[in-house]
Amino acid sequence: MTEITFLLNGDRVRVSDVAPTTTLLEWLRERRGLTGTKEGCAEGDCGACTVAVTPDPSDPEARPVAVNACILFLPQLQGTAVRTVEGIAAGRNLHPVQAAMVTHHASQCGFCTPGIVVSLAVAMANGRGDYDNILAGNLCRCTGYAPIVRAARAAAQAGPLAWPDVGLAPDAPDPAGQGPSAGTSPDADWFAPGDVETLASWYADHPDATLVAGATDVGLWVTKGLRDIRPVAFLGRVPELREITENEDGSVTVGACITINELRQIARARWPRLAELLRRFGSEQVRNAATIGGNIANGSPIGDAAPALIALGATVELRRKKARRALPLEDFFIDYGKQDRNPGEFVEAVRIPRPRGIFAAYKLSKRLDQDISAVMGAFHLDIRDGVVLGARIAFGGMAPVPKRARAVEETLAGQPWDEDTIRRARLAFAEDFSPISDMRATAAYRLEAARNMLTRLFVEAEAGRELVDIQAVGPIAGGPQ
Repeated sequence: MTEITFLLNGDRVRVSDVAPTTTLLEWLRERRGLTGTKEGCAEGDCGACTVAVTPDPSDPEARPVAVNACILFLPQLQGTAVRTVEGIAAGRNLHPVQAAMVTHHASQCGFCTPGIVVSLAVAMANGRGDYDNILAGNLCRCTGYAPIVRAARAAAQAGPLAWPDVGLAPDAPDPAGQGPSAGTSPDADWFAPGDVETLASWYADHPDATLVAGATDVGLWVTKGLRDIRPVAFLGRVPELREITENEDGSVTVGACITINELRQIARARWPRLAELLRRFGSEQVRNAATIGGNIANGSPIGDAAPALIALGATVELRRKKARRALPLEDFFIDYGKQDRNPGEFVEAVRIPRPRGIFAAYKLSKRLDQDISAVMGAFHLDIRDGVVLGARIAFGGMAPVPKRARAVEETLAGQPWDEDTIRRARLAFAEDFSPISDMRATAAYRLEAARNMLTRLFVEAEAGRELVDIQAVGPIAGGPQ
């Protein structure tokens, strides 16, 4: 049985007697008696199960992130450091956040409080004060957020605190990052490859296996769908999937296991509108775990990343054994739940060009945070001297797959960038899309919303809004290198 080693509240633990799809939440409560971590939704929405994870505590520059324990599988924790609410104080009587929560009467029923404490303690360690973003993934039904935010601001006056796990090294797995006997048996339940070559070989031999990166989607297959996803490969220890490369043509190749929050840090300088879109992915906890490769590979027609990347002209890079191929991202999506991916083939990276012109992405949902899009539209136009030289427009939520609006693009191409052109392009949406009605929106509403997004782009561009991303940029800022 493969052994998993990590730090838990400062102590080294070894786990070898659990199924690979055992969640951290389940193990903490049932095996360790750490019941401060609560189960509210079991799908990563409420934040009651929030814990702090330091991905590589041996790195002196490592920082903790807040994640949802309810959809985090134990093998994902190999080599990390975990802090639950019981360990946040780290030897002190109370963490400043805990003390401030008491002083400012920021808890009533208390069910959500442990997760809130962890989220705020992590924010404090990272010197962050954007509490609307930090707390969007921690639902509180009875206290209200005003006293919670007051407590957060009061605690922040103590300044950033050194995170107790930084500089510690849990007992390391073997040099390949696989742990004893991981995947050596052909019928092993799970595998944790240490490099992309090993992953490619194993997946070609196990094409029906489930690949897990962040588990923010796959986790629900287990907790809600009660599915047995074995055999399963955990990709978190494959360094090649965590690489970011700036190419000579100004494009950026992003490894499949780069998280949404890491991509957001990179996007701020190069694609600011993409960065803002990524801020609205799930919650802070979800963005810290979810990966760009998983978002693409799962192929949801309402996934928000794909339309934006398609509009930017991104290509997806696929790998099977030693063979690699690249194809335009829009060609990767064939039909609902079906992608152009052969058995044993996986998403290795996505290559994103530098925009040439104006780029904007609009997400329409009933809530600002933590909501699924009714319509998601992305626009990339090359406009020079008042004429549209070219356009790439893509939508999610309007078809069984993320799809380009080619009739709209053709209507715009070569035409003056004016109100008359926009009026004609609005009519072309009906040629591109026949959306459905569901709980999020009616078909007519979706079609009108898509048209209005084009109008919004025109109004914002004419008003001089910051839509231009063609300025020369320096080296990639933020994210792993």
